[in-house]
Amino acid sequence: MTGLPLVVGVDGSQPSLRAVDWAADEAVLRGATLRLVHASLFERYEGATPAGDPGEPSEQVMAEDVVRTAVQRARLRHPGLEAATDVLPEEPGHALVREGRSAAALVLGSRGRSGFAELLLGSVSLTVAAHADCPVIVLRGSHDNQVPSGPGGRVVVGVGERGADSAALRFAVQEARIRDATLEAVRAWRCPAHETTDHPLLAGGPARLHEQHAAEILDQALKDVPADVELHRRTVEGPARGVLLGASHQADLLVVGARRDSGHLGLQLGRVAHAVLHHAACAVAVVPERP
Repeated sequence: MTGLPLVVGVDGSQPSLRAVDWAADEAVLRGATLRLVHASLFERYEGATPAGDPGEPSEQVMAEDVVRTAVQRARLRHPGLEAATDVLPEEPGHALVREGRSAAALVLGSRGRSGFAELLLGSVSLTVAAHADCPVIVLRGSHDNQVPSGPGGRVVVGVGERGADSAALRFAVQEARIRDATLEAVRAWRCPAHETTDHPLLAGGPARLHEQHAAEILDQALKDVPADVELHRRTVEGPARGVLLGASHQADLLVVGARRDSGHLGLQLGRVAHAVLHHAACAVAVVPERP
């Protein structure tokens, strides 16, 4: 196996175990190693230190049990999978963002063990998706704990203004190829209200122009997609957030881009990525787009 590892954040929660399953499948498809990381700075575990380890803090014992369980799960799913583990005494968001600097991608559950059920997305997943230097895959949807992964399926990508220069599009093409999946490229378009008309001879004209422009952008962006990728293209009227959320119901993976500005310290996601991370019906990959 060669190349950068696939890193998955684990904390013993059910969402993180689903992330382990997805990441193990993805590592096999990519021919990559798997790195399972547990990071915790402020969390305190209950329970006594196991007998035989009188000098070892219970927090460390519990953390090692988390990664041990995760790696056993991955290897049961794929015997022979090359996997490594690490326990980091750090704040999870910061540690995982740093891990992403030397990772092919980061894989996370939608919420951690300490997450509240009413929250749509955990703070760690949101922070990492907004700051990581590599693609971040957040496992949403599939609440029966059966994560759609492996060969086949459908990868949906939102095509923005960057067109063929989009890192998100390149990532989506790669995912479709390694999975032998259908790639569905979607371009949302809208007709400004001031351009509409009630005249019967002109009705629909402005809308057709906007739709045609969206189709041209889509065609230009997809001109270099390899012929061995089964490609479907769609232009859909409506806000990009709503269009992509609708498409997520028939997808196994939804890919969106997020602009990164080195001079900006806040969350760097954008409205579309933020919305799909919170509401998509499938796994979401957020891919950094550099200026």
